[in-house]
Amino acid sequence: MARIGYARTSTTDQNLAAQIAALRNAGCEVIREEQKSGASLEGRPQLMTILDFIHAGETLVITRIDRLARSLRDLQVIVDRLKAKGAHLVSTEQPVDTSTAAGKAFFDMLGVFAEFETNLRRERQAEGIAAARKRGIYKGRPPKIDRAEILLRLQQGQGPSKIARDLGISRGTVYQVRKGVSE
Repeated sequence: MARIGYARTSTTDQNLAAQIAALRNAGCEVIREEQKSGASLEGRPQLMTILDFIHAGETLVITRIDRLARSLRDLQVIVDRLKAKGAHLVSTEQPVDTSTAAGKAFFDMLGVFAEFETNLRRERQAEGIAAARKRGIYKGRPPKIDRAEILLRLQQGQGPSKIARDLGISRGTVYQVRKGVSE
């Protein structure tokens, strides 16, 4: 049966060549590639194409579990979709083969650790931002809206819908700025 490869990196700065070579060595004739974050299943059309069109008896091949997803929930969604279609998942660098009981168990353990690693990374980032704020280094990203522009347009008699449309913001934002002035 067919073996379909999936290679992913988080950014376009990273190289897919090693993953593609490993997938070819694993017998994949078709390999889908994308350079998107693995933090979510959203915005990953190549993976969705595989999940939509994979057939019973076929196998999705990846190099490592973290190339597929970064949370246990997303991994379970992917495996459930594959299972519903009668397809399997195999990792070339980890003993994961969902067609076996041992492979399924190892897969679940890896998923837990992948999610744990993601949560640790978020905690470290939050701690770093808090420390930078204390030192006065981190100011956050610049505001996307120009409150002065909104106020000027309101004073000129423009309606919230027109202001929101022209500035590419929500009407709620316009109402919040207007409310802040009247208080």
